[in-house]
Amino acid sequence: MTILVIDDESSVRDAYRLLFSGPEAARPVSQADALAEELFGATPAYPRTAAPTGGEVSFAAQGLEGVELAARALQEGNPFKVAFVDVRMPPGIDGKETARRLRAIDPDLNIVIVSAWSDHSVTDIAAVAGQADKIFYICKPFEPDEVRQMARALSERWDNDTRQLTFLRAKIAELAASEARAQHIANHDFLTGAANRMAFQNALIERLDAGTSDLFVAFLDLDHFKHVNDTFGHDAGDEVIRMACAAFVARAPEGTMVARLGGDEFGVLLTGMDRDSALATCHGLLETCSGDFSVFGNSVFVGASCGLVDCSCHPNCDAADLMRFADLALFAAKQDGGQTVRVFDKQLDASQQFRQRIEAGLFYALASEELSIHYQPIVASDTLEVAGYEALLRWNSRDYGTVPPGVFMPIAEESPVTLLLGDWVVEQVLRDARGWPGKFTAINFSPRQFQRQDFVARLAAEARQNGIVPAQIQIEVTESTLRSHARQSRKIVDELRAQGFRVAIDDFGTGASSIANLKDLSVDAIKIDRSFIDGMDSDRPSAAIVTALSHLASGLGLEVVAEGVERISQRDVLRQLGCSHLQGFLFGRGQTLERVLSSGAAEVEPVRSVAG
Repeated sequence: MTILVIDDESSVRDAYRLLFSGPEAARPVSQADALAEELFGATPAYPRTAAPTGGEVSFAAQGLEGVELAARALQEGNPFKVAFVDVRMPPGIDGKETARRLRAIDPDLNIVIVSAWSDHSVTDIAAVAGQADKIFYICKPFEPDEVRQMARALSERWDNDTRQLTFLRAKIAELAASEARAQHIANHDFLTGAANRMAFQNALIERLDAGTSDLFVAFLDLDHFKHVNDTFGHDAGDEVIRMACAAFVARAPEGTMVARLGGDEFGVLLTGMDRDSALATCHGLLETCSGDFSVFGNSVFVGASCGLVDCSCHPNCDAADLMRFADLALFAAKQDGGQTVRVFDKQLDASQQFRQRIEAGLFYALASEELSIHYQPIVASDTLEVAGYEALLRWNSRDYGTVPPGVFMPIAEESPVTLLLGDWVVEQVLRDARGWPGKFTAINFSPRQFQRQDFVARLAAEARQNGIVPAQIQIEVTESTLRSHARQSRKIVDELRAQGFRVAIDDFGTGASSIANLKDLSVDAIKIDRSFIDGMDSDRPSAAIVTALSHLASGLGLEVVAEGVERISQRDVLRQLGCSHLQGFLFGRGQTLERVLSSGAAEVEPVRSVAG
């Protein structure tokens, strides 16, 4: 232990030396004998600086000298743990002022005020020296053991406090690093290292909020990419995506944001140019994919198509609308044969006309059996047996063919058709779920469905009518749905669970997902978004995030469903990390009820995934 003694009387300092040197020291006679006898009940020996526990004791005759010693010790990295300070030390500063200055230099120092006088109370000194739990008082005369024990106890306390502080600082640094890694993972694509869809949309929102006038949104998609996967395999497809992304980044103007939006689709934000320059830039990006790629010794040609949106032509549209416009322009470029750029205009969407056609088509689909439900298996990670299915809505239109859910679902959710659509899905799924008793069925609900006043009552009545136990149904809603009307959402979740239904938060880990939401909502499960799964079998930060979410869920008694499992290596790592359930192309794609029942409800036939 390292101790500082501040006292203006040399005889008292000699007495401290004797006290901290141990009882075995020689005891020659000196003028301090009488004073030591009076103060400590012992005769002082010659000065020694070694404390009983092997530490050092330093001495100062005045307060300013002691403050200087404390500052020097702190600077040298060997701070004092305990300081014994006399109250009266004329002609310099007194013990109260000395304590104040010591505390200002070293907040962790334990200060012991030693005096036979009552000039200042402990309260007075604490008022200027702060941290009352680190200020102590000993009255003269006292027993030697009292001082020794005080020094030893406070030194040990200082050691413990320092260890705890070091531990906490390390944990804080670790958490900060984990948060930074999580933030990076949440905003970047693992395969290419480029920004992902969420980061792209956030960047677009920021530029719109800033009033950027010369802003263009471009979506690019590789042509014939499915052929690459089917012919050369998944690894070759991944390599083509990496090479294409690197080529786009190299060709794009400086400061341009290039993001991988998913699969073989990329997004580009262009600023600081007019429309002709934006078109020329997009054609230049397509040229980067116009030649052959050499992949694992094979020559691969893919090409690319592009949809471009001039944001200045749509001043009242938000980021989601602009990205949808870019998607529509890209689709038109594909329809034109690919390897071309289409600029979005009202003829492609005429935005309300397009929405009206989709809405009308959905009303017609409800009445003409164009809609169907496909079921994708969810397996228990320990046995790899099917534990349940997720219901997926599909639309095969007489006019448009197969319409992707990403096209019609956003429109449906903003249309009156969404409630009719939701009722049809619930009725169909509950009737189908009778085919696999003992397994749960997950149903996704839109915000408008979930917030209906009679949502729980209607669902419970439908389940009873179909003879379905509520525990067989898992209600899946996104965190944004739960967050939009937090109080009402908590009430609905509590009512659902009281009826016996399972509740899961879908796509957890993206956007504004937070631990607080898990604490406030009594759900049964979380579904980890596939963006965390894509690279976690070979990327330690991704694995760390999945591990943290799994441990967090386990501590809260929640199940964890990992989405987007496509490779055996991912499966193995997720099982080791403690995810309770797995879902993805590795265990099967969505298929019709007839296919599910004919293949056996408990069987899973792994399917090799493609990236396109």
